[in-house]
Amino acid sequence: MAVRVYVGVGSNLGDSGQVVSEACQRVIHLGSEGRTSSLYRTAPRGGPPQPPYCNAVAVFSTAWTPFQVLGLLRRIEAHFGRARRQRWGPRILDLDLLLFGDRIVLHPRLTVPHPRLGERRFVLEPLFELSPDLALPDGRTIRALREAAMDQEVIPW
Repeated sequence: MAVRVYVGVGSNLGDSGQVVSEACQRVIHLGSEGRTSSLYRTAPRGGPPQPPYCNAVAVFSTAWTPFQVLGLLRRIEAHFGRARRQRWGPRILDLDLLLFGDRIVLHPRLTVPHPRLGERRFVLEPLFELSPDLALPDGRTIRALREAAMDQEVIPW
């Protein structure tokens, strides 16, 4: 049975807009019924001083497992040259598995829903664009979470 999968896509090195656009296309082709949000410019949250990010969200349907999708996302990151050197540091591409249907995954390698999803407008804004009435497994809605994060600046790319 297919589930809807939401993936956060971000970059702040190189031609970030191009990287995010290309990565979104690769992500939605992991399944069917794929769509992507608009691109957004956001300030980095946490980590060392670094350039602004280009962010988006991709959504698709799949019969893959969460760990299979995670492996495919890591391959896409590697294709773009992602190196994991510094937590919350600048990166050519970051793909985060945000939501996997209504599943909850608590594992050392993967937590779904993404643990900081509700705190980050750079994820909530593109999620709201794609699915404004989407509810997390705990019942919180993207609409309500976005309203609570409006103090964070997110502007169209």
